[in-house]
Amino acid sequence: MREVSIVVPTRNGAATLPALLDAITSQNDTAARELIVVDSGSTDGTLDVVRAAADQVITIAPNRFNHGTSRNLGVGRASGRFVVLTVQDARPLTRDWLTHLLAPLRQDDRVAGAFARQVLHPGASAVTRDQLSRWVASQDTPRLMTLDPETFAALPPVDRLMRCAFDNVCSAVRRSVWETSPFPATPIAEDLEWSRNVLLSGHAIAYAPDAVVEHSHDRGARYELARTWVLHQQLQRLFGLRSVPTVGALARSVASTVRANRQLAGAAGVPTGSADWRRAVGLGVAWPLGQFLGGWTAARGRPHWRPRGV
Repeated sequence: MREVSIVVPTRNGAATLPALLDAITSQNDTAARELIVVDSGSTDGTLDVVRAAADQVITIAPNRFNHGTSRNLGVGRASGRFVVLTVQDARPLTRDWLTHLLAPLRQDDRVAGAFARQVLHPGASAVTRDQLSRWVASQDTPRLMTLDPETFAALPPVDRLMRCAFDNVCSAVRRSVWETSPFPATPIAEDLEWSRNVLLSGHAIAYAPDAVVEHSHDRGARYELARTWVLHQQLQRLFGLRSVPTVGALARSVASTVRANRQLAGAAGVPTGSADWRRAVGLGVAWPLGQFLGGWTAARGRPHWRPRGV
């Protein structure tokens, strides 16, 4: 038995995994730990990288990947009292990352899970920087959250979401809680749904901002449209959140988001008409449109639709 198991889902992550694995190896936390990898069809040498470092490597077909059940495969093989979940392109920035992440679980038996702070890659765009700044996992203030069903029901939808914030980009869960509340089978937001479920069962969720990982993506507008669509299906189902509920609200949101993104790009010195400028404008359309379509399809009984590649 080890105190800590670290589970990493992978697919074609050979370029970024060495930095993650080196950071894990260099941790100064003295707890006995193991590394478990769940790979879904890598073809770029990822398996060679992880087999040299991991205690267990689980392989599944790409079409079997699911954010919840794939993580459950790894946690189910874990022997640790605490299970750390992270992604192949996140990089812990300090040698005490693991100690800070596990501290809330070690100190308080009520805590079912804790999640880390995320900082952007140095070259991240201004639009991506602004987007992350709005999420709990970018803040520098720790918090301990509890929530009862009556309070949850009385909250506005956006407050329900923020009270249940949790992020499997880098998190740690208490295995004994996971055994009764595994991650749900869902195309996205398995972390938010798990957090909601365990909070409403009487557990607590901690945010540990001293545990810091570098992680960000500057994805294209087409991908962000699909991802936002799927995410907001889940947010409507889990929290009743429809951030862009009508066509009129969509038009207003597109106009304001495009304007804000153009200002962010301009302030960062992005040349008008360049690829980065066009991406910023495209995201100004993609994000509101994805929010509208996600809420719309969920409200019509299709909360689990998922496009290819998301």
